[in-house]
Amino acid sequence: MASLIPPQAPPKWNHTPEEVLSVTKQALAQNKAISDKVAALPEAECNFETLPLANAEAEVLIICEPLGFYQNVSTSKELRDASNQAEVLQRDFDVEESMRPDVFKAKAAAEKNLRKSGEWERLSDEQRRLVEKMVLDGKRAGLALPEKEREVLMKLKKELSQACLDFSKNFNEEDGLISFTLEELDGVPGDVISGYNKRTEGSKEVYDITFKTPDIFPIFKFAHNPATRRGAQEGYEDRLKQNVPLLEKVLDLRRRIAAMLGYDTWADYITEVKMVKSGKNAEDFLDELEAKLRPVGEKERKILLQLKKEEHDKRGLPFDGEFYIWDYRYYDRVYVEKTLNLDESLVKEYFPVSVVVPTILKIYQDLLGVKFIEIKNDNKDVWHPEVQQFAVWEKDAKDESAFVGYCYLDLFPRAAKYSHAAVWGLLPGYELPSGKRHYPLTAMVANLAKPTPERPALMRHDDVTTFFHEMGHVFHGLLSRTKYARFHGTSVARDFVEAPSQMLENWCWEPEVLEKMSSHYKTQEPLSPELIDKMIRSRYVNVGLFYLRQLFFAKFDLKVHVDKEAADYTKLWNDLRESISLVKGGKAQPGQGTFGHIVGGYDAGYYGYTYSLVFAADMYATVFKKDPLNPALGKLYRDKILLVGGSRDETDSLEDFLGRSPNSDAFLEEIFGKVANASL
Repeated sequence: MASLIPPQAPPKWNHTPEEVLSVTKQALAQNKAISDKVAALPEAECNFETLPLANAEAEVLIICEPLGFYQNVSTSKELRDASNQAEVLQRDFDVEESMRPDVFKAKAAAEKNLRKSGEWERLSDEQRRLVEKMVLDGKRAGLALPEKEREVLMKLKKELSQACLDFSKNFNEEDGLISFTLEELDGVPGDVISGYNKRTEGSKEVYDITFKTPDIFPIFKFAHNPATRRGAQEGYEDRLKQNVPLLEKVLDLRRRIAAMLGYDTWADYITEVKMVKSGKNAEDFLDELEAKLRPVGEKERKILLQLKKEEHDKRGLPFDGEFYIWDYRYYDRVYVEKTLNLDESLVKEYFPVSVVVPTILKIYQDLLGVKFIEIKNDNKDVWHPEVQQFAVWEKDAKDESAFVGYCYLDLFPRAAKYSHAAVWGLLPGYELPSGKRHYPLTAMVANLAKPTPERPALMRHDDVTTFFHEMGHVFHGLLSRTKYARFHGTSVARDFVEAPSQMLENWCWEPEVLEKMSSHYKTQEPLSPELIDKMIRSRYVNVGLFYLRQLFFAKFDLKVHVDKEAADYTKLWNDLRESISLVKGGKAQPGQGTFGHIVGGYDAGYYGYTYSLVFAADMYATVFKKDPLNPALGKLYRDKILLVGGSRDETDSLEDFLGRSPNSDAFLEEIFGKVANASL
């Protein structure tokens, strides 16, 4: 198989800042030329074949997506800045193109001609969906408005795009630190502390901690001193205060745009094209779930508060009867250790990165019938030496027709890199006009812990689950096979996009899979059945508080996109968190400045994380639970969910996969049926 040559070369990653901008401008100019030709067509000549817009859209994506990606991963500030500017150019261009009445007129004429001539019935389902979606785009873009209003709308959209980009740039380039002495870090595992930068400040030694997840989260979970946890929490929430005015601007612009387009709220505008269909439906879903979760969360809070009282008494600390945000992760861990005798630091020793990553890749390859071949040495072309590059093939590939696409893994933290875990579909898969295929490329960016002087790089079980989840997005991008790039991979309704990956997280709680993925870094022994049992029982511990925290994010996101007037968003953030999450804050910090989802495509959409869990639970319980590693079930999932991407309604894909309409039974059983079993 190693001798097979992919039919499509991977992209080069050697652009200069000047090239990033010049190549972007050239691609946009070529795209505009095609739109101009379409716009010049007489209405009578507008039909499916004379409007090559879908392929033109794909061609510009192929060039611009990788160039806009540099801002998330490059070590060169000049290249990141150029990449950010290129994305500004592309977003502004997209706004202008989406607002062209001449092109919209051609699309509408094509649909009318197709229906009138009888050609409509001869189109495939995916072709008809393409036409309908393109025409709907024009209506949602405001092309029914008078010219003067369209010009104002275009200006507002460009301002919105820029404000979102500025917010994201600040998010990516945040490089703040907080410092503590060794005494203040009491309780934090030694292997974590050994990874911090130590320096002398005056007469004492201090440790600098970044706000990246592998550095700051151990303080939330392990630092015995509540003042240390509070300082870390307040620093973490305050790290992006420069985003506060940007968010205010974003929300103001969205309110104005929604009003111009004739929508009651931005939430209604956004949800119109999602499974939930309206802001009201999303609110009802969250309210109903909160009502069910609240009694569970209140009971859990009471138990954790008692643990806090016991610990404060033991350590001689004052106890004021309150449960704070900086107490939550700490006492959640203490509860698990006490009730299940489960030590997270011990569990981590069984998950070295060098074992977990290849094992997870193998599990996916076996389940879904593909093979990853790493590209190395002189053939490797990546944006940073630590990145792994893979060619992906069908498992029994004999010739180039079995090529699937490319996958890149950029897994470790570095300065100015995107600071969380996410997957970018950098190249879409679709059918070229020649009948051949263009193959996809997906890239996962993560921030796994690096090795320390004492230990290899180890992963918390949370990190393992996140990695498994993100690989779900990777395979959605690789194994989709649609005719049009517009429907490729994760181009599904935003409140369904997480469901496949959320379903796959279940594998990280299956005994057979946990045994496969684990290998103690010293002894190479897998997790024992006893330890696996404790981990599985810990899954639903404090599940009420966990989901109430998710509902806080979702309700903040929805409220700011439903309200007609601006508000004090720092106050709203802190008040909502206290009332919904059942944790008190201290000093009101501008945590909304850290809420990247709100400018990253999840505006009026964070509810989708919980909404899609309903589908994830149903898919897993109905199909996979009985035999999670069965390749025959993997093929069913590949064919019914991944293959079709967004080329049909998500409800149709679910019904095809499940053999019936989806329901919430499995989700409710998973959350509320397991709560009683989680506490001893």
